[in-house]
Amino acid sequence: MKIGIVGCGGRMGRMLVKQVTQTKGCTVCGGTEPKGSPFLGEDIGKLAGLDDLGVTVSDDPSALFDEADAVIDFTSPKATISHAKLAAEKNKILVIGTTGLTNEEQAEVTAAGNAGATIVQGANMSLGVNLLAQLTKKVASILDEDFDIEILEMHHHHKVDAPSGTALLLGKAAAAGRGVEHDAVADRGRDGITGSRKRGDIGYAVLRGGNVVGDHTVMFAAENEIIEISHKAGDRAIFARGAVRAALWANGKPAGNYDMIDVLGLGD
Repeated sequence: MKIGIVGCGGRMGRMLVKQVTQTKGCTVCGGTEPKGSPFLGEDIGKLAGLDDLGVTVSDDPSALFDEADAVIDFTSPKATISHAKLAAEKNKILVIGTTGLTNEEQAEVTAAGNAGATIVQGANMSLGVNLLAQLTKKVASILDEDFDIEILEMHHHHKVDAPSGTALLLGKAAAAGRGVEHDAVADRGRDGITGSRKRGDIGYAVLRGGNVVGDHTVMFAAENEIIEISHKAGDRAIFARGAVRAALWANGKPAGNYDMIDVLGLGD
Protein backbone atom coordinates (compact mmCIF):
# COMPACT_ATOMS: atom_id res chain seq x y z
CA MET A 1 0.00 0.00 0.00
CA LYS A 2 1.39 3.40 -1.00
CA ILE A 3 1.11 5.92 1.84
CA GLY A 4 1.81 9.65 1.64
CA ILE A 5 2.54 11.94 4.58
CA VAL A 6 1.44 15.58 4.55
CA GLY A 7 3.51 17.71 6.91
CA CYS A 8 6.30 15.17 6.68
CA GLY A 9 8.90 17.58 8.11
CA GLY A 10 7.20 17.97 11.49
CA ARG A 11 7.76 15.83 14.57
CA MET A 12 4.78 13.59 13.87
CA GLY A 13 5.45 13.62 10.14
CA ARG A 14 8.94 12.23 10.61
CA MET A 15 7.63 9.65 13.07
CA LEU A 16 5.02 8.58 10.53
CA VAL A 17 7.66 8.17 7.81
CA LYS A 18 9.63 5.88 10.13
CA GLN A 19 6.54 3.88 11.05
CA VAL A 20 5.45 3.35 7.46
CA THR A 21 8.91 2.10 6.49
CA GLN A 22 8.86 -0.33 9.44
CA THR A 23 5.38 -1.69 8.72
CA LYS A 24 4.91 -4.73 6.50
CA GLY A 25 2.64 -4.18 3.54
CA CYS A 26 3.15 -0.46 2.97
CA THR A 27 5.67 2.01 1.63
CA VAL A 28 6.21 5.77 1.70
CA CYS A 29 5.33 7.12 -1.73
CA GLY A 30 5.73 10.83 -0.99
CA GLY A 31 5.36 13.69 1.44
CA THR A 32 4.60 17.39 1.42
CA GLU A 33 5.48 20.56 3.28
CA PRO A 34 4.06 24.08 2.79
CA LYS A 35 5.53 26.38 0.15
CA GLY A 36 8.70 28.02 1.45
CA SER A 37 9.58 25.16 3.80
CA PRO A 38 13.33 24.55 4.16
CA PHE A 39 12.67 20.81 3.74
CA LEU A 40 11.43 21.02 0.15
CA GLY A 41 13.54 18.91 -2.16
CA GLU A 42 15.08 16.84 0.63
CA ASP A 43 14.88 13.06 0.64
CA ILE A 44 12.06 12.01 2.97
CA GLY A 45 14.04 9.14 4.42
CA LYS A 46 17.02 11.35 5.26
CA LEU A 47 14.68 13.92 6.82
CA ALA A 48 13.31 11.21 9.12
CA GLY A 49 16.78 10.01 10.10
CA LEU A 50 16.69 6.96 7.82
CA ASP A 51 18.55 5.93 4.69
CA ASP A 52 17.53 7.74 1.51
CA LEU A 53 14.19 6.49 0.18
CA GLY A 54 14.55 8.07 -3.25
CA VAL A 55 11.47 10.22 -2.60
CA THR A 56 11.74 13.98 -2.17
CA VAL A 57 9.57 16.40 -0.20
CA SER A 58 7.23 18.47 -2.41
CA ASP A 59 4.74 21.29 -1.92
CA ASP A 60 2.03 19.73 -4.12
CA PRO A 61 -0.63 17.84 -2.10
CA SER A 62 -2.71 17.22 -5.22
CA ALA A 63 0.14 15.26 -6.84
CA LEU A 64 0.65 13.34 -3.59
CA PHE A 65 -3.01 12.28 -3.53
CA ASP A 66 -2.71 11.17 -7.17
CA GLU A 67 0.21 8.90 -6.25
CA ALA A 68 -0.91 7.56 -2.88
CA ASP A 69 -3.44 4.92 -1.89
CA ALA A 70 -3.76 6.67 1.47
CA VAL A 71 -2.54 9.93 2.98
CA ILE A 72 -1.93 10.54 6.69
CA ASP A 73 -2.52 14.03 8.05
CA PHE A 74 -1.41 15.42 11.43
CA THR A 75 -1.23 19.05 10.32
CA SER A 76 -3.59 21.94 11.09
CA PRO A 77 -7.36 22.38 10.74
CA LYS A 78 -7.13 24.64 7.70
CA ALA A 79 -4.74 22.29 5.89
CA THR A 80 -6.75 19.24 6.88
CA ILE A 81 -9.92 20.66 5.32
CA SER A 82 -8.03 21.21 2.05
CA HIS A 83 -6.67 17.65 2.17
CA ALA A 84 -10.13 16.22 2.91
CA LYS A 85 -11.50 17.93 -0.21
CA LEU A 86 -8.66 16.47 -2.28
CA ALA A 87 -9.36 13.01 -0.87
CA ALA A 88 -13.02 13.36 -1.87
CA GLU A 89 -12.14 14.63 -5.34
CA LYS A 90 -9.74 11.75 -5.96
CA ASN A 91 -11.63 9.05 -3.99
CA LYS A 92 -8.69 8.34 -1.71
CA ILE A 93 -8.16 7.32 1.91
CA LEU A 94 -7.32 10.10 4.37
CA VAL A 95 -6.29 9.31 7.95
CA ILE A 96 -6.69 12.40 10.14
CA GLY A 97 -4.96 12.92 13.48
CA THR A 98 -5.33 16.71 13.43
CA THR A 99 -7.10 18.15 16.49
CA GLY A 100 -8.58 21.54 17.35
CA LEU A 101 -11.16 21.64 14.54
CA THR A 102 -14.18 23.87 15.10
CA ASN A 103 -17.67 22.46 14.57
CA GLU A 104 -17.77 24.18 11.17
CA GLU A 105 -14.39 22.75 10.17
CA GLN A 106 -15.43 19.29 11.31
CA ALA A 107 -18.56 19.57 9.19
CA GLU A 108 -16.40 20.17 6.12
CA VAL A 109 -14.32 17.08 6.88
CA THR A 110 -17.44 14.99 7.37
CA ALA A 111 -18.84 16.30 4.09
CA ALA A 112 -15.72 15.04 2.30
CA GLY A 113 -16.39 11.56 3.66
CA ASN A 114 -19.88 11.79 2.24
CA ALA A 115 -18.54 12.93 -1.14
CA GLY A 116 -16.12 10.14 -2.02
CA ALA A 117 -13.27 10.15 0.51
CA THR A 118 -12.63 7.26 2.89
CA ILE A 119 -11.83 9.17 6.07
CA VAL A 120 -10.56 7.67 9.30
CA GLN A 121 -10.41 10.37 11.96
CA GLY A 122 -9.29 10.09 15.55
CA ALA A 123 -8.65 12.62 18.30
CA ASN A 124 -6.08 10.08 19.42
CA MET A 125 -4.73 7.16 17.41
CA SER A 126 -3.46 4.96 20.24
CA LEU A 127 -5.10 1.66 21.17
CA GLY A 128 -4.83 2.48 24.88
CA VAL A 129 -6.59 5.84 24.63
CA ASN A 130 -9.45 4.41 22.60
CA LEU A 131 -9.82 1.61 25.12
CA LEU A 132 -9.86 4.28 27.86
CA ALA A 133 -12.66 6.08 26.02
CA GLN A 134 -14.74 2.92 25.90
CA LEU A 135 -14.12 2.28 29.61
CA THR A 136 -15.09 5.89 30.37
CA LYS A 137 -18.36 5.49 28.49
CA LYS A 138 -19.13 2.26 30.37
CA VAL A 139 -18.31 3.63 33.81
CA ALA A 140 -20.30 6.80 33.16
CA SER A 141 -23.30 4.71 32.17
CA ILE A 142 -23.15 2.87 35.49
CA LEU A 143 -22.49 5.75 37.91
CA ASP A 144 -25.17 8.38 38.44
CA GLU A 145 -24.72 12.14 38.89
CA ASP A 146 -23.65 11.65 42.50
CA PHE A 147 -20.29 11.10 40.81
CA ASP A 148 -18.80 14.30 39.39
CA ILE A 149 -16.78 13.72 36.22
CA GLU A 150 -13.51 15.60 35.70
CA ILE A 151 -11.09 15.22 32.78
CA LEU A 152 -7.47 16.10 33.59
CA GLU A 153 -4.89 16.36 30.81
CA MET A 154 -1.26 17.45 30.48
CA HIS A 155 0.82 18.03 27.35
CA HIS A 156 4.12 19.58 26.29
CA HIS A 157 4.44 23.36 26.16
CA HIS A 158 4.28 23.44 22.34
CA LYS A 159 0.67 22.24 22.15
CA VAL A 160 -1.63 24.91 20.71
CA ASP A 161 -5.16 23.67 21.47
CA ALA A 162 -6.86 23.17 24.83
CA PRO A 163 -8.49 21.05 26.08
CA SER A 164 -6.73 18.45 23.99
CA GLY A 165 -8.64 16.52 21.37
CA THR A 166 -8.13 13.41 23.48
CA ALA A 167 -9.59 15.08 26.57
CA LEU A 168 -12.65 16.06 24.54
CA LEU A 169 -12.87 12.51 23.18
CA LEU A 170 -13.01 11.25 26.76
CA GLY A 171 -15.51 13.88 27.84
CA LYS A 172 -17.77 13.04 24.92
CA ALA A 173 -17.49 9.34 25.79
CA ALA A 174 -18.60 10.14 29.35
CA ALA A 175 -21.51 12.22 28.07
CA ALA A 176 -22.57 9.41 25.72
CA GLY A 177 -22.46 6.98 28.64
CA ARG A 178 -24.83 9.22 30.58
CA GLY A 179 -27.02 9.88 27.59
CA VAL A 180 -26.54 13.66 27.63
CA GLU A 181 -25.38 16.24 25.08
CA HIS A 182 -21.70 16.93 25.72
CA ASP A 183 -21.70 20.63 24.90
CA ALA A 184 -24.62 21.21 27.28
CA VAL A 185 -22.69 19.85 30.29
CA ALA A 186 -19.03 20.64 29.43
CA ASP A 187 -17.28 23.05 31.80
CA ARG A 188 -14.09 23.88 29.91
CA GLY A 189 -12.65 26.61 32.12
CA ARG A 190 -12.91 27.98 35.65
CA ASP A 191 -11.55 31.29 36.88
CA GLY A 192 -12.55 33.62 39.70
CA ILE A 193 -15.69 33.26 41.78
CA THR A 194 -17.46 30.55 39.82
CA GLY A 195 -19.95 29.34 42.39
CA SER A 196 -20.41 25.71 43.34
CA ARG A 197 -20.00 22.96 40.80
CA LYS A 198 -23.14 22.22 38.80
CA ARG A 199 -24.42 18.69 39.25
CA GLY A 200 -23.99 16.64 36.10
CA ASP A 201 -21.32 18.82 34.52
CA ILE A 202 -18.21 17.30 32.93
CA GLY A 203 -15.24 19.44 33.92
CA TYR A 204 -11.89 19.91 32.23
CA ALA A 205 -8.51 20.82 33.72
CA VAL A 206 -5.57 21.61 31.42
CA LEU A 207 -1.85 21.51 32.23
CA ARG A 208 1.01 22.43 29.89
CA GLY A 209 4.74 22.04 30.45
CA GLY A 210 7.98 20.35 29.53
CA ASN A 211 7.98 17.63 26.91
CA VAL A 212 5.02 15.55 28.15
CA VAL A 213 3.66 13.56 25.20
CA GLY A 214 0.20 13.23 26.70
CA ASP A 215 -1.28 12.25 30.08
CA HIS A 216 -5.05 11.88 30.54
CA THR A 217 -7.10 10.95 33.60
CA VAL A 218 -10.85 10.60 33.94
CA MET A 219 -11.96 11.12 37.53
CA PHE A 220 -15.33 10.09 38.96
CA ALA A 221 -15.59 11.83 42.33
CA ALA A 222 -18.37 11.25 44.87
CA GLU A 223 -18.70 11.67 48.63
CA ASN A 224 -15.86 9.74 50.26
CA GLU A 225 -14.66 7.93 47.13
CA ILE A 226 -12.89 8.67 43.86
CA ILE A 227 -12.46 6.41 40.85
CA GLU A 228 -9.68 7.27 38.38
CA ILE A 229 -8.79 5.71 35.05
CA SER A 230 -5.71 6.99 33.23
CA HIS A 231 -3.49 6.71 30.18
CA LYS A 232 0.07 8.03 29.87
CA ALA A 233 1.77 8.23 26.49
CA GLY A 234 5.54 7.82 26.64
CA ASP A 235 6.35 8.17 22.94
CA ARG A 236 4.61 9.60 19.86
CA ALA A 237 5.33 6.32 18.12
CA ILE A 238 2.07 4.95 19.57
CA PHE A 239 0.11 7.53 17.55
CA ALA A 240 2.07 6.77 14.38
CA ARG A 241 1.46 3.03 14.79
CA GLY A 242 -2.24 3.62 15.16
CA ALA A 243 -2.42 5.92 12.15
CA VAL A 244 -0.64 3.44 9.87
CA ARG A 245 -2.87 0.67 11.18
CA ALA A 246 -5.88 2.84 10.33
CA ALA A 247 -4.63 3.37 6.77
CA LEU A 248 -4.17 -0.36 6.23
CA TRP A 249 -7.59 -1.08 7.75
CA ALA A 250 -9.27 1.43 5.42
CA ASN A 251 -7.85 -0.17 2.29
CA GLY A 252 -10.85 -1.47 0.34
CA LYS A 253 -13.44 0.11 2.63
CA PRO A 254 -16.23 2.13 1.00
CA ALA A 255 -16.15 5.91 1.15
CA GLY A 256 -17.43 7.32 4.40
CA ASN A 257 -16.46 8.58 7.84
CA TYR A 258 -14.80 6.17 10.28
CA ASP A 259 -12.99 6.46 13.60
CA MET A 260 -10.48 4.46 15.63
CA ILE A 261 -13.27 2.58 17.39
CA ASP A 262 -14.13 1.15 13.97
CA VAL A 263 -10.49 0.35 13.23
CA LEU A 264 -9.92 -1.41 16.53
CA GLY A 265 -13.29 -3.16 16.67
CA LEU A 266 -14.12 -1.68 20.06
CA GLY A 267 -17.65 -0.56 19.27
CA ASP A 268 -20.70 -1.70 21.18
